[in-house]
Amino acid sequence: MNAGSLFTAALVLGALGCALLAAHALVRLAGTRRSARTLAMALEARAAAAAMASSSVAAQAAARMRPAGAVGTAASSAAGASPGAAARASAAAAAGVNGMAGMTGSAAQAASRTAGGAGKRPQPRGLAAWVDRMADAGVRWLDTPFGRQAVADEERRLLEQCGFVDARSRGLFLMARLASAIAVATFAVWFMHGGVAAFDWMGSGVMRLFVPAAGLVLGFMVPKVYVQRRAAGRRRAVVDELPMLVDLLRLLQGVGLSLDQSLQVLVNEFRGVLPVLAGELEIAQRQFTAGRTREQSLQRLASSYDNEDLRAVVRLLIQVDRHGGAVQEPLRQFGDRLREVRRAMLRERIGRLTVKMTAVMILTLLPALLIVTAGPGVLSVTHSLASVHPHR
Repeated sequence: MNAGSLFTAALVLGALGCALLAAHALVRLAGTRRSARTLAMALEARAAAAAMASSSVAAQAAARMRPAGAVGTAASSAAGASPGAAARASAAAAAGVNGMAGMTGSAAQAASRTAGGAGKRPQPRGLAAWVDRMADAGVRWLDTPFGRQAVADEERRLLEQCGFVDARSRGLFLMARLASAIAVATFAVWFMHGGVAAFDWMGSGVMRLFVPAAGLVLGFMVPKVYVQRRAAGRRRAVVDELPMLVDLLRLLQGVGLSLDQSLQVLVNEFRGVLPVLAGELEIAQRQFTAGRTREQSLQRLASSYDNEDLRAVVRLLIQVDRHGGAVQEPLRQFGDRLREVRRAMLRERIGRLTVKMTAVMILTLLPALLIVTAGPGVLSVTHSLASVHPHR
């Protein structure tokens, strides 16, 4: 190896280390800018919706005032003309009002018929119909002993953390476990009987029993592993989104919105900023609209994610719904505490990241530095020893 090849290797290792550090910094910067852009877009959309709502309210008020003024003018002019004309004008106005009421009633009936027709869910076709049939079969199997073992309390909790709260999702998860087990076992048997020489030393009888059983167990666990990873990601997202949720609640309560209005604004306008918590609040709002109390609808959110700060926020919301009162100051103090906790978590992450980057620098930058600094000396010593050796 000559000096040129050593220098090239040093440059390659140094460039690789710098590229890794720069890629990590760019990913962090892109995430920060994406969060800021999403929040700005949500605020702009909220302002535009408020402006459109105010303009529509003003237009409706003007439209209501205009017919009333026209009717009053006609009545006054008819009264000034003669008593008979006034009576005829009153009768005509009453007939017009009745006609408008009849038109409104017919329009309302047409709208109700349209809504009834739109309310009928179209029958799914193709893959969607097949998935619906699988989910229905899984729902029927949930109450069997096998279904209770396949979708136990742990799996139900994981599904709730993933946002799947209905029985149809649990049935589909059960069928997914069965289908995955059958598919993996079939592939394992096909792989074993495909002439693979690696299985010959174990004997055909053992392999015919072991490979399908291992495939069934592995395939049965694959959907649970996926659900566990998704639930872990959503738990981390809840921890990251909770300070933003508290700050937005404090702002919405400060402008005079009620608790129900604040939660509805969070669900409709800030889904891009709070993807996980907005979806959970939407489920709670649907349950509250269906007839549950506020405490019952928020209980699942408090108990599913095993987060004490989230439980404290839910308890505060239940207290506000039950007793009322100003919550800006408690939310501000709670938000400050969450930000302190988040700073501590970020410092911990930075500490772990420093260790990881140290390993990267040791593997990439340090060899390059050693090659650049000690390479010429090593080459000179090697050439000197090579020139001295033949004289011996």
